[in-house]
Amino acid sequence: MPDASPVNAVLDDHELQQGLRSIHPKFGDLCTKVAGEVWGTPLIDQATKSCITLAIDVVNQGLNGPGSPFEAHVRMAIKQGVSFEKIEELLLFTCAYAGFNKAAAGFGKLAEIKKRIESE
Repeated sequence: MPDASPVNAVLDDHELQQGLRSIHPKFGDLCTKVAGEVWGTPLIDQATKSCITLAIDVVNQGLNGPGSPFEAHVRMAIKQGVSFEKIEELLLFTCAYAGFNKAAAGFGKLAEIKKRIESE
C-alpha cells in the first residue's frame, strides 16, 4: 500500500489513466476528465468516494467482462486506505439495498481480486 493517498484518485493515478486509455484512447481521456472533475470535489473524502463507487458497481453489476470497472475500483479503494474487510462489509450492506445475488457476485469477484493483489 502506498505511503500517502493521492489528492485525486483519478487525476493522480497515472496507472489508472493508462488502463482507461488501453480500452480506447479517447474513452480513457474522457473518463479521466469527467471522473477527475468529480473526484476533485472537496466535501467527500477519496476513501468514501471509493466505497460509493464500489457500491455503484455492485448495483450496476459492473463486475465482469471486458472493461469491467470493479477491479480498478477495488485497487483505487485500496490505494485510498480502504481495507478488504471494509469492502467486504460494504458488500454485506449492499445485500439489503441492492439484492443478495448482486452482492454475492461482488464477493466472488472480490475474492479473485484479493488473491491477485496478494500474489503481486
